[in-house]
Amino acid sequence: MFCLCVFLQLAALERQIFDFLGFQWAPILGNFLQIIVVILGLFGTIQFRPRYIVVYTVWTALWVTWNVFIICFYLEVGGLSKETDLMTFNISMHRSWWREHGPGCIRRVVRPSAPSILEDYSYVSVTGCIIDFQYLEVIHSAIQILLSLIGFVYACYVISIFMEEEDSFDFIGGLDTYSYRQPPQEHVELKPVKPVGKVL
Repeated sequence: MFCLCVFLQLAALERQIFDFLGFQWAPILGNFLQIIVVILGLFGTIQFRPRYIVVYTVWTALWVTWNVFIICFYLEVGGLSKETDLMTFNISMHRSWWREHGPGCIRRVVRPSAPSILEDYSYVSVTGCIIDFQYLEVIHSAIQILLSLIGFVYACYVISIFMEEEDSFDFIGGLDTYSYRQPPQEHVELKPVKPVGKVL
């Protein structure tokens, strides 16, 4: 579980950095929650706290749903458009950092020719990208989904192990041979002990 949590944390931190660079506030919030819940799940595994792991499994289902939405958003499925400011909560005009800085991308700043537009406003032209930014975002989300599904299966396995241990341990009787559900016999038959060897 520890190695899986490390991979989940590294993937979430990497994504968090690039979402911060693009000022995408919705993914930033989601990544932050993912980091916190993965730490909580790891703590629950180490400290034998099944409730924390249950919280992790519920969050994992939400996290997978969020990443499926991001894939649909960038592939413009179902009327979604990657040109909207949905990922920035309509606060700013920022887009994915990968739009201008993807592998092989050449970024050019073109000044507008219209005098009515402010001088400091510039248009950005991006050409030569090996992979379009939306596919990079889809790859990031697909990796998150894959890691989360593995984490979900493993968390369910850990929860089942914890529940089996709780059912098999006798909390009231300790290590006694009888269970708290079956009271001990009231009458115990005593047998005489035969001496071993000669008694002087």
